[in-house]
Amino acid sequence: MLQFIRHYLLAVQFFTRIPVTGALAAWTGYSPAMLRASAAHFPGIGWLVGAVAAGVYSLLMALLPPTDFAPLVAAVLSTVATVLLTGGFHEDGLADVTDGLGGSYDRDRALEIMKDSRVGAFGAMALVLALLAKVALVALLGSVESALSGMEEAPDLPLDGWLVAAALFAAHVVSRTLPLLLIRVLPHVGDAAGSKSKPLADQITLASVAVAFVWSFSALALASYALSAMTLIVACSFSVLGLLWMGRLFSRRLQGFTGDCLGATQQVCEIAFYLGLAIAL
Repeated sequence: MLQFIRHYLLAVQFFTRIPVTGALAAWTGYSPAMLRASAAHFPGIGWLVGAVAAGVYSLLMALLPPTDFAPLVAAVLSTVATVLLTGGFHEDGLADVTDGLGGSYDRDRALEIMKDSRVGAFGAMALVLALLAKVALVALLGSVESALSGMEEAPDLPLDGWLVAAALFAAHVVSRTLPLLLIRVLPHVGDAAGSKSKPLADQITLASVAVAFVWSFSALALASYALSAMTLIVACSFSVLGLLWMGRLFSRRLQGFTGDCLGATQQVCEIAFYLGLAIAL
């Protein structure tokens, strides 16, 4: 259990801006092997980020005037909260990957562009469109929830008033589970010497994948109190399609993946989850 907590705290330190410093950091410790093991808790970070997103959204919906624009404002500010919490870690990966793949069809040149910290035109467009897609879909789910709350019967809402909160929570967990499968099936092709994520990219064990899926299935079980099983299945299916698309893209263009590819995949899977859920509803 102590190792479990240490690995989780290391994941918090690596994937968020939450300070794990001083005596706590000394107790947690660090080694490449520990960082590799912490990958199992990537979905556990989704629990944390998803809970913050859901909490901010629900609080704002309780405080804002009950107008048609309230879900949009809450969606924007809950997204801001997640970016502040993670430091835009995965959004940065999406921008780098898009710059690389959009900037050159040559594999080596694309990888070189991806290492550049500057954001180019392709990355900027990807960031804007991804954030717009997330905000728009979350706001749409909020509008659906508001519409259904005014109906006498809402068959797909077992727990009234928690649709968007459950969607945000589940989406952040599922979208941080699926990218781990890329580590199982593709080789790491980034700069081994300069990549902070290299230990994470070393072949993840089946035991770590199992722990990750326990995190994910537990989150889905919790979300099922507010969303029907069918809507969650459709939403997860869309996320899996996003994973398969990204995996095929990286295999064809890069013959592998980098840390940025994992972040980009998380973003795509999160957006796909919201889209699938909206269509299912």
